[in-house]
Amino acid sequence: MKTTSSFLLIVSLLWLSSDAFGQKFAYIDSDFVLLHLPEYADAQAQLNQLAIDWQVEVETKMESVERLELAYRAERILLTPEMRQKREGEITTKRQEARGLQKEKFGVEGELFRKRQELIQPVQDLVFEELKDIASGSGYMVVFDKSNQSNMLYTNPKYDISDRLIKALGYVPGETLESEEDDKEAGKSIQDKAKDAMDKGRDAVGGALRGGAGGLRPGGNSVNSKGKD
Repeated sequence: MKTTSSFLLIVSLLWLSSDAFGQKFAYIDSDFVLLHLPEYADAQAQLNQLAIDWQVEVETKMESVERLELAYRAERILLTPEMRQKREGEITTKRQEARGLQKEKFGVEGELFRKRQELIQPVQDLVFEELKDIASGSGYMVVFDKSNQSNMLYTNPKYDISDRLIKALGYVPGETLESEEDDKEAGKSIQDKAKDAMDKGRDAVGGALRGGAGGLRPGGNSVNSKGKD
């Protein structure tokens, strides 16, 4: 069985070699190319912020449901059957609302998906038009993309035209728009980023409250009062 598979692989390779003889191929690394484009960076930043904001909204609703459940469990023994039924119905409704919001924003064809299409598609079209000009001008029959989980197991740098495409787009190869902060954030999930955003929000509110309380002296006079003579 193994010998048969090997034979079929060799035949396939020979057929491809004979069919492709005289034809020109090249490849690009689209992820690397996109890192040079400010339009892509701006679109990605907008998408990330939207995702964080929406995740915070979903998490807030989920936490609200959890609080209702905890309160219900603590008070359940004191409630009449009618009151229990009412409270359970409220919890179920709130949970469905939270899940509905999550699906609306992050579903397969949810708002984030549609926004990604809206923001990223123009950038992809721009890259494709430049790539098409390069391919037609150089006589390439096929241009592969080694990004996005490609099946290209080996690539010879000789046939990588990523730098050429980047130059055609008006940028300098290697001068990407990544920053140290981007590198730190890259490994975080949307949930982690949302948690950071929620924590920052809580800290800001807490700081404002502490600042407001600390800015008053007994008797209601402000520490920074400008009413001094």
